[in-house]
Parts: sequence; structure tokens; C-alpha cells
Amino acid sequence: MTYPFDASRPLWLIGCGNMAGAMLSRWLETGLDPAAVTIVDPHRAEAPAGIRLLAAPPTGEAPPAALLLGTKPQTFPAIAPQLAALTGPQTMVVSIMAGVDAATLSQAFPDAGGVVRLMPNLPVALGKGVALLFGPVKARVRVDALAAPLGLALWVDDEALIDAGTAVSGSGPAFVYRFIDAMAAGAARLGFSSEDAARLALATVEGATALAVRSNESPAVLADRVASPRGTTRAGLDVLDAEAAIFDLVHRTLKAAADRAVELAAEARKG
Repeated sequence: MTYPFDASRPLWLIGCGNMAGAMLSRWLETGLDPAAVTIVDPHRAEAPAGIRLLAAPPTGEAPPAALLLGTKPQTFPAIAPQLAALTGPQTMVVSIMAGVDAATLSQAFPDAGGVVRLMPNLPVALGKGVALLFGPVKARVRVDALAAPLGLALWVDDEALIDAGTAVSGSGPAFVYRFIDAMAAGAARLGFSSEDAARLALATVEGATALAVRSNESPAVLADRVASPRGTTRAGLDVLDAEAAIFDLVHRTLKAAADRAVELAAEARKG
């Protein structure tokens, strides 16, 4: 992977918590030069070897090639003017803040060369994540170099899909973890020890997911292929499929997360 950043055209991370840290870990693993990176985070005690760590944005330096916004959305309005002074026509502002829309970002960074929203999820640390992106076409080549190592990089033309996608891929891992936990709890109720139940659930989901990723068939078709008529799998699927209960539950779960993303956007606009 070739990155468009080097020590003379740096990448600054404004805030480096769990998500930005996961992205940074993957970038370093796939060849990003640590000397090109500056982390600005007053709450971080240390940084990976070779990376500059600052408690506050530097002054008197040339604008970076990219400014990654990983700060909390609630704190953004207060620090936006200071950050705007750091950008120039060659700076690509990439925001991973939930709820702060492109219009708000463009207004906050009038001198930047472009603004892109990038919504990742934690599996990006393994290169198995999802990065939803929204921004101008001219920004795509530069930002793709950052998004590609993270996993699936999906550009959307409708910004509303960022909120919807955040509910699916951003919040989705937590929902999958909850299902794994429920599956393990169910196995324990069938008589397995809690430790064996957890191992059984994890291995089952890992294998099933790997097979689904490699298959040309849809998950719906794969489920029906596992289920023999009047067999054990069909008996279980009949419970899940009754009155489409599982589809209704998942829809309501995703809609609640998407609605909250819209609420966060409204709160951010109010400042």
C-alpha cells in the first residue's frame, strides 16, 4: 500500500481514541511512515514509536496533507476555529465524528482543500472493517489510500446513508457481539459449561461468517441449505422466522441507532 503522506506532507490526528487508534494501528501495520504522523490529544499519555504526540495543536507549521478529526462531536464546536487555522488548500479534512454533517464541516474549514466524512468500525484494526465515505469526487483518490487498508471502503452519494450505515456497520459489531453472547447463553442453558459455551458460539459465528464471505450465495440461501426438511436446523429457524420476528427486531435495532445518529447531528449543529 502506497500512502500519499510523508514526513514533508504530514497526517495529523486530532484526537486518537479507540476508533482513530484502530485506524492508525492498521495504517502503521500496512506501511505508513510513523514520521508522517502527529497525534494531538491531551488525554493520551503515549504514542506508537516514531509518532509525534502533542497535547495541543502546533502553531507556525505548514498545513498538513490530511487532518483526521477523531475528537468527540460535543467538543468540536469549541475547537473548530483553532483547527481551521491549521488547514490550507492542500489539506484534506477527514472526519470520523458521528453526527457532524458535511455542511457543518465545510463551514468550519473554509480554507481546506476538501472535506470527507469517513465512518469506520473497530474491525478496521484488522483490515476487516467497513469505512463508509461521503465527500466530493475530487477527494476520492487521496482518501481511498487511507480507507483501502481498513477493509471495505464504500462511498455513498447520499449523506443520509452515513447515518444509516453507521447504524449497520458502526454499531453493528456490538449487535453481533450481543447475538454471540445470547448464543453462548443458550448453549449454557442446554448444559455446556459457560467457558465451552462461549468458545462454541464464537467458533460457530467465525466459521459461518468466513463461509458466507467466500460464498457466491446469499446468507438466506446458505441458511436454507443448512436446514434439511423436518430437521434440527429447520426446527430452530422456524422459531427465528415466526412472523418475521428476527427481521423486525433487527430493523427496530438499526432504526434506533440511525435515529440517534440524526439526533447527534442536530445537537452538533446547535453547538
